Amino acid sequence: MAGEDDDSQKTEEPTSKKLSDAREKGQVARSQEVSHWFMILALALVVGIFSPSLLSDIGAVLRPFMEQPHLMALEDGGLRDLLTGAAFGILKVSLIPLTIILAAGLAAGTIQNGIIVTTEQIRPKLSNIGFKRGFKKMFSTRALADFLKGVVKLIIVAAVVFLIVWPDRHTILAVPTMPVEAMLALVRVEAVKVIVGVLAVMSLITLIDVIYQRFQHHKEMRMTKQQVKDEHKQAEGDPMIKGRLRQIRAERARKRMMAAVPEADVVITNPTHYAVALKYDQRTMEAPRVLAKGVDNVALRIREVAEEHNIAIVENPPVARALHASVEIDQEIPPEHYKAVAEIIGYVMRLKRGVPARRPR
Repeated sequence: MAGEDDDSQKTEEPTSKKLSDAREKGQVARSQEVSHWFMILALALVVGIFSPSLLSDIGAVLRPFMEQPHLMALEDGGLRDLLTGAAFGILKVSLIPLTIILAAGLAAGTIQNGIIVTTEQIRPKLSNIGFKRGFKKMFSTRALADFLKGVVKLIIVAAVVFLIVWPDRHTILAVPTMPVEAMLALVRVEAVKVIVGVLAVMSLITLIDVIYQRFQHHKEMRMTKQQVKDEHKQAEGDPMIKGRLRQIRAERARKRMMAAVPEADVVITNPTHYAVALKYDQRTMEAPRVLAKGVDNVALRIREVAEEHNIAIVENPPVARALHASVEIDQEIPPEHYKAVAEIIGYVMRLKRGVPARRPR
């Protein structure tokens, strides 16, 4: 099938329709690193804005564990109640910061590609079911590249965190002996340094990943020559169907034209190759009007209809050819033909009145 061609055959740039259809299906260039970067940025803002009050509230929750552990009742489910209460207390004071971080992660997708509403990605497909297809997808080149990228990113981030924390290792090791306020202050300082460092390195990683994802998406959207031809054929219509439609329209136009021939006053002929049917009404027309025209078989049919309805047929090759070439159906003749056509119509009118007249040349 055209959609399953080898990548080596996809030599053509994707068309705007191809990209638009892919977007409607949710197939867009998307970097997960952008979401991670926004979440880290939100975390940095949360630490910078909320950390004093947040750490104070968390400190109030943890202070009994640090300063008065001997007064805690651990029997009969007491430990469970203490831990549950502490967990809910920390969750309560952290709810707004966590919401901000989550919102930042969700907003990252919108910032990358705008709002895309589609069910295509979650719609079940039988073609995706199968061990062979799942195995190929799991061990594909892209899956391997994503795995290696994750490992490299993890190593880089871990190295950055290590380089930031290592100089303060002695202070950090003394945390258990510190008062709660001092401990939380140290945590805040170290957290800010780590977040800023990770954010800096993630900025570079995110930029590289965005470029890579866009390149990869563009590569996947490339088309084969046959796909481009098929798309153009769908956009412009099948040539055979278009030809048939043109033929039908031409036949209908010819029938309408032949139906108007009986209303003509005169038919000017070549005598055999051209025929032009004219009508002139002094009350409603400024000049004679062409009702029908044609060559060869059509011209013969115009003459036959004219004979059937006793319409005058005048042979005048120059006028017939000139009118056929310069005047369309239902149009009045141009001024340069007034004199020659007036002579012909005058001749026909005299014949109708029974007045002898010389045929115009």
